[in-house]
Amino acid sequence: MKERRHEMDWIRVIVFDVLIFWHVGLFFVSWSDLVQWDLPMKNNVQVGFLATPMLFIRQWRLPILFVVSGMGTSFSLASKNGFQYLKDRFLRLFVPLLCGIFLVIPPQVYLERIVEGTVDVSFFAYYPSTFEGTYPEGNLSWGHLWFLPYLLLMSLAALPLFLSLRKNGNRLIAHGKGLLEKSPLYLFLPVIPLLVIELSLESRFPLTMALKDDWYAFSFYFVCLVAGFFLATLGQVTWKSFVKVRFISLFVGILASLALWMLSGNDYAFWIHLVKPLNTWSWILCIFGFGSKYLNVKSKILTYRNQAVYPFYILHFTIIIYLGFLLMDLPMHYAWKMIIMLIGTYGISWILYEFIIRRIPLLRPLFGLKVK
Repeated sequence: MKERRHEMDWIRVIVFDVLIFWHVGLFFVSWSDLVQWDLPMKNNVQVGFLATPMLFIRQWRLPILFVVSGMGTSFSLASKNGFQYLKDRFLRLFVPLLCGIFLVIPPQVYLERIVEGTVDVSFFAYYPSTFEGTYPEGNLSWGHLWFLPYLLLMSLAALPLFLSLRKNGNRLIAHGKGLLEKSPLYLFLPVIPLLVIELSLESRFPLTMALKDDWYAFSFYFVCLVAGFFLATLGQVTWKSFVKVRFISLFVGILASLALWMLSGNDYAFWIHLVKPLNTWSWILCIFGFGSKYLNVKSKILTYRNQAVYPFYILHFTIIIYLGFLLMDLPMHYAWKMIIMLIGTYGISWILYEFIIRRIPLLRPLFGLKVK
């Protein structure tokens, strides 16, 4: 029987809300050397204090999405065979990716080229050059939609493992249930492979989100995906264990975050790598712990937002870039700009979703929605 865990949907919606706030924050934050990627355009006044909360959120916001995706895969495969699952992944990931590459991402690159001063034509005159080379030297990019090809390739690679784990009587699943029944602290075991990846790959393969030579990010998120699938496949013992460790994981997460803050600097790079996976996984456990305790409730708001979250994800960053482009040089306090960008991003995304995307059958699959 297909199980529905409403806290998963709430967490998915909330984390994507955090993503929108985070992307708006990128327009205003003044980064340090701790990050490897930034927005190509910035507000005329940048704010230093945003770096601390954004670096904290950065530790877990992407890993938890892959954990949620792994859990969703476990529930999906409960009612599908391998072929049906692959068909669903193609329709839900590859089709929206193509839509994004051809329709959603080009305005982002166009506005970046305008700011750089390398383009001085209309968007329609610029559009044919979208296919001239790959970003950043060229213009063809999947931008913020990198999550979709990564998740698609991971899903294909892990499918044989997933099909094996879902079989009745699988020994690994039985062993996992036994461990969690002994102690919920075994939920911290995924920290071990994450730590190995952090120590062996992080310094050698900086984040690119371009798939090529992105072994660190791909491996780290792949472990999160598999861990999510495995934990969801264990069933009720997992959700009960999440609740039991919620305060422990909160305490460990606070300590690990303080340790990272105190160790920030090149002289302590090894110790930072040692603490990061524990920090990431502790906050993921904490979020699922409190979510399983308080958010496993169905509501009409959740149903609506859970359906809207995918189109919002596809659309939001282009809207942020456009609003930022309009506001960046205006003599206006940065707080007002933030408010305008947040309200504008949610408002425009909602209008496009509610009155166009969800009502036109041809557009629904392009933005990850099922055809009615």
